[in-house]
Amino acid sequence: MIDIHCHILPDIDDGPQTLRESMEMAKLAVQEGITSIIATPHHKNGSYENTKRVILQKVEELNTILQMGAVPLQILPGQEPRIYGELLEDYKDGEIVTVNANGKHLFIELPSGHVPRYTEQLLYDIQMNDLTPIIVHPERNAELMQNPDILYELVKKGALTQLTASSVAGYFGKSIKKFSLQLIEANLTHFIASDAHNVSNRSFKITEALDEIEKKYGVDMVYLFTENAELLVEGKTPYKEKPEKVKRKKKILGLFNFNK
Repeated sequence: MIDIHCHILPDIDDGPQTLRESMEMAKLAVQEGITSIIATPHHKNGSYENTKRVILQKVEELNTILQMGAVPLQILPGQEPRIYGELLEDYKDGEIVTVNANGKHLFIELPSGHVPRYTEQLLYDIQMNDLTPIIVHPERNAELMQNPDILYELVKKGALTQLTASSVAGYFGKSIKKFSLQLIEANLTHFIASDAHNVSNRSFKITEALDEIEKKYGVDMVYLFTENAELLVEGKTPYKEKPEKVKRKKKILGLFNFNK
């Protein structure tokens, strides 16, 4: 199993602060059946800046330590840039890491409270540069929760999205879990990943999330998410179904009706 979004590199962001903590995360990942992890340090989120050069160096160092410790886990390079206007320019200048450094897919983090007005244009520009943007954890964005049609339009126009396993499993609360499942049902998400930061309050939970998905939607949906992770690492096109708008209940004269 591949975890495509994880903060496992030591002393680089709000993930593990020491190599020992990184090793604890690695061993827990192996216990959960994870064989490869894409390391995705924060970048330009107001607190951390981690450029491609630094990330590639840290990935190499951690892989060396894992091999020395006989931990059967491979770390692959990635990055979690917060959306910003000059992102494409920085990509062209060599500061941005695509997923597994294969030049095919690019993670994008939105602010937690809103969707910037330039988001649609930037995602379009990214695609015009032969990259596919992947919006990470959209289920935790307040504006998207209030107006999921925004995400529908972005996915309809070519963006992909990735849910957090802990969201699906209910660790961020009932509302976020419900919205996560609605996104799955509407074909508005394409990957499940841990976004793990540690072994305590922000660990992997991927197996738990996939069990929940299998219980609700069957094993074929689990296969879709696990195979998409493999395709992503290989730089291939992930599977995706035609996106639909999220169906929401609204209260009218005391009765609940489904929006069409």
